[in-house]
Amino acid sequence: MNSSLPTDSRAERIAVVGLGLIGGSFAAALKQNGYAGHISALVRTEAAATKAIASGYVDHASTDVRSVIAEANFVLLAVPMLAMRAQLELVKPFLKPNCVVTDAGSVKGPFVEDARSVLQDMANVVPGHPIAGREKSGIDAVDFTLYQGKRVLLTPLDETSPAAIEQVTRLWQQCGALVESLAVDHHDRVLASTSHLPHALAFALVDTLTSGQQHEEIFRYAAGGFGDFTRIASGDAVMWRDIFLTNKTAVCDALDAFNAHLLELREAIDSEDGEKLETVFRRAKQSRDEHFDTTKKS
Repeated sequence: MNSSLPTDSRAERIAVVGLGLIGGSFAAALKQNGYAGHISALVRTEAAATKAIASGYVDHASTDVRSVIAEANFVLLAVPMLAMRAQLELVKPFLKPNCVVTDAGSVKGPFVEDARSVLQDMANVVPGHPIAGREKSGIDAVDFTLYQGKRVLLTPLDETSPAAIEQVTRLWQQCGALVESLAVDHHDRVLASTSHLPHALAFALVDTLTSGQQHEEIFRYAAGGFGDFTRIASGDAVMWRDIFLTNKTAVCDALDAFNAHLLELREAIDSEDGEKLETVFRRAKQSRDEHFDTTKKS
């Protein structure tokens, strides 16, 4: 184990880069759960710094990179995917030796490439992805319960220090999260199907209906299920743009598979193949019911 990493949280100095829903909720959850270390935040405006400090979930917030990063022994990057490389380049000159760097991005392959290119030494880099979020974004959306009982997926590399993995795991667990590990490529393909594809479908459905001449009437008479399904289309446009672009191969593969299945369903409807439709619907219901508690709202 790397003995230079703190084992007592009182000696830890965390820096959160990007204090929106994800980064801010990480800081807030730690403070709410009794975290004894020091938490700083790198923000874009002085107004955000003032608001962050007033909230009580950070000890220091600033637009000045040096004042936030120079003393940190743990840095969390919680910014959109296409901003990751720029933020890595921004903080690199001020990183202490053996400072652990992790992220909260939804796509791991591009982050690993950026981190390797910018930082070179990957021993203390632990890619991560909290499977949690809301449709609202920004500092006003911070929620200290966001990670309670939610999964955080880490994708450490062969050269990643066990001590770094342990530190990242401990902090997420202190936020109330359940921590698991996946290989980088496997993570990106799984999330393309389970998270990125549903968001693409929700965005496409709402945009399709919005483009229609009778869209006001369609939305007025939409049933509750429509609202439930399209809720995720209220997600942050910049964040999801970056996710789709950085995970384009896996997302396109998932879209192709879905399109093929959708065409089969259309053919069954057009040919009035009730048996085919019922088979698909029963199979989908059984799979959904097996994996989700239908007595609770998912």
